[in-house]
Amino acid sequence: MSTDAIGQALLAFYNHKDNTDIVVKSSITEDDIIPIEYLFRTYAQMPVIEQKALDLCEGKVLDVGAASGCHSKILKEKRIDVTAIDISGGAVEVMNLQGIAAKNQNFFDVTEKHDTLLFLMNGVGIAGTLNELSQFLNHAKSLLKPNGQILLDSSDIAYLFKEDDGSEWININTNYYGEVSYQMEYKNHLTEPFNWLFVDFEKLKEVAISCGLKCELVCEGEHYDYLARLSIL
Repeated sequence: MSTDAIGQALLAFYNHKDNTDIVVKSSITEDDIIPIEYLFRTYAQMPVIEQKALDLCEGKVLDVGAASGCHSKILKEKRIDVTAIDISGGAVEVMNLQGIAAKNQNFFDVTEKHDTLLFLMNGVGIAGTLNELSQFLNHAKSLLKPNGQILLDSSDIAYLFKEDDGSEWININTNYYGEVSYQMEYKNHLTEPFNWLFVDFEKLKEVAISCGLKCELVCEGEHYDYLARLSIL
């Protein structure tokens, strides 16, 4: 069984217009889906947070976890120097088919410096856990050119643990309520379980400062989500 569920879904949609959904299996909620068309959205179809992040991109940009490359495609059309990376071979193939400069690479293996590091669709999630967030931020910091910036979005998912009466329940199996385990399934393709971090802004800011990074709240979305801009102090 292939573990590249997202890559195979992207290839099937791009090459054959197969719009079979990706199934998301989560440790904290019931199974959900990602409509494959959503991963090929245009600028006009993107939430304000993503639009704002793209508007702020400048210089040499690294688009991390780029999937179909919808963000890189927009930046390329604006004549911005952008490189996309993803650990999904299928995703990289789809981006290359669209003329996007893309590499099959893990973010933690990147060594080249950039002016902007872009992490959208809760891209900070690749940190995995709260305890690993400082490692993620320190590596991102090491890749910044002078006056460089990190643009990332995330969500405060505390609302998922609130009952109708206002009480809250806590997942005792995690160190922090924003730590989630996922699997992605597409037809006969299933990823290995992986950790994914959702971090509230105040916690992100606290860890960022400890890593020598300034953390600014750029804007907030409609559902507990936000865009942050980080730079070297």
